[in-house]
Amino acid sequence: MNRRQIQVGFVLILLALFTGFGMPLYVNPRLGLAAHIVGVTGGLVLIALGALAGAFALGRRSTSVMMWAWVYAAYANWFACLLGGITGASRLTPIAGAATKGAPMAENVVAFLLQSLAVAAIAGTVLAVWGFRKSTERAAIAVGVPSTPAP
Repeated sequence: MNRRQIQVGFVLILLALFTGFGMPLYVNPRLGLAAHIVGVTGGLVLIALGALAGAFALGRRSTSVMMWAWVYAAYANWFACLLGGITGASRLTPIAGAATKGAPMAENVVAFLLQSLAVAAIAGTVLAVWGFRKSTERAAIAVGVPSTPAP
């Protein structure tokens, strides 16, 4: 278990809950709602990853990269949607951002966040899949489950 990862997940959920209070103030309330939802969802993913941390059959560096890639992806997703909701930036979110357009700088920041978080989420997912693909015996030992001898 990675308590820090779990804590970071709960902080994101708290931020997402507070994001919901601003809904009437957003230029684009649909992106504000998206920020609320992806914040809660991203926080839950971080909590799950923290709870499963010992089950990944990865080295220390790979585990750290996987965990921090997910932290970045979850927080960047929440922040990109929040910034889009506040400024109206919606170039890369045509469905949730319909009928709004932000200043060029806001559009560029939101676009960068969305594109970079996609790369981080893919990297984190590939490492998670790889970590569960490897020896299940090593993962079982890491979480304290006795392994059964092979026949």
